[in-house]
Amino acid sequence: MSTRCGFAAIVGAPNAGKSTLLNRMTGAKLSIVSPKAQTTRFRVLGILMRGESQILLVDTPGIFKPRRKLDRAMVAAAWTGAQDADLVLLLVDAKAGLTPQVADIAAKLGERGGKIWLVFNKVDLVEPQHLLPLIAELTKRASFTETFMVSASTGEGLSELMDHLAAAMPEGPHLYPADDLTDLPDRLLAAEIVREQIFLQIQEEVPYATTVETETFQERKDGSVRIEATIYVGRANHKAILIGAGGARIREIGAKARADLTRLLDRPVHLFLNVKERAGWDEEGARLRAIGLEDPPA
Repeated sequence: MSTRCGFAAIVGAPNAGKSTLLNRMTGAKLSIVSPKAQTTRFRVLGILMRGESQILLVDTPGIFKPRRKLDRAMVAAAWTGAQDADLVLLLVDAKAGLTPQVADIAAKLGERGGKIWLVFNKVDLVEPQHLLPLIAELTKRASFTETFMVSASTGEGLSELMDHLAAAMPEGPHLYPADDLTDLPDRLLAAEIVREQIFLQIQEEVPYATTVETETFQERKDGSVRIEATIYVGRANHKAILIGAGGARIREIGAKARADLTRLLDRPVHLFLNVKERAGWDEEGARLRAIGLEDPPA
């Protein structure tokens, strides 16, 4: 039997469940997840083996109307991921339905052409008959060769989706070892896990005004790893919120991030966090490149 290998990009509006879908399909926490929209900031590759097929799943940032340079870089990363893929999965929140964002994304995918599959997520929260009008409206905007109903949170429908993906990958050699799960560097993974805790523990606009960079990632002789990371914030009051009274909040963020990293890296982790105010970091090309993004066109 010949081997197959190809890229499948997961695109959609913010909060459609793209990262949850990637994590569920690969069986590993590769892309951070929070209830807040726009959590994912760059493309994350998940490597899924299904029989003789290697499916390279690309989780992309949610597509929305950008304002900052950071926003433009995120949206550009999403469209680049779609453009470079062998096929695109348009993931739609079945409960939210046909929002203006979803309609616009579908129309743009239709203009670009290529192989596009329509995937409704969160179908466990809606009655099946409610999806028929949505399918009709979306197919007016793009030509979908397949349609799937899934729940990333429960796993419903994912086996069928993965089987179809495996069969749809082009014939060719595998690009990664069979036991690899991602190409995400450990340094970037560490920064993302810290940022996830900021999203989970801090409310309102503060998480969107922060970025995390791993300064040092040092392997120690005892098998543990020492990680030093800096959290950049845009305003002084955001720094105070992150640190908390007597440093309580930053200790809690560090403790939970350290526990997650210990599980993910399968070794003891010593995590040290520092918070710095840096106004306008979300307009700096260097900061964007540090988190895996490219400078967007003006």
